[in-house]
Amino acid sequence: MNLILLALLTACALGLVTSQDKTRKLFAELEGEQESARKLDVEWGQLQLEQSTWAMHARVEKVARERLHMSVPDAKHTQVVMSAKGVQQ
Repeated sequence: MNLILLALLTACALGLVTSQDKTRKLFAELEGEQESARKLDVEWGQLQLEQSTWAMHARVEKVARERLHMSVPDAKHTQVVMSAKGVQQ
């Protein structure tokens, strides 16, 4: 009877050690993934900032003037188009 209990106790101890080892490995993997998520959040913020910089009105106007040789038309060349409901704003 003692030998059966000893074998059962050994099996439980080995199961506990295996379970703890697996838990440590999964926790380390979780921490790595959380670090990756933090890095991606930082990169996302930087990309949003870059996008807002590229889309700024002053920058778009500068590119239109320099690269596309565009300019704002004079007021005398501007025509207001009326809709059936009146002037659209």
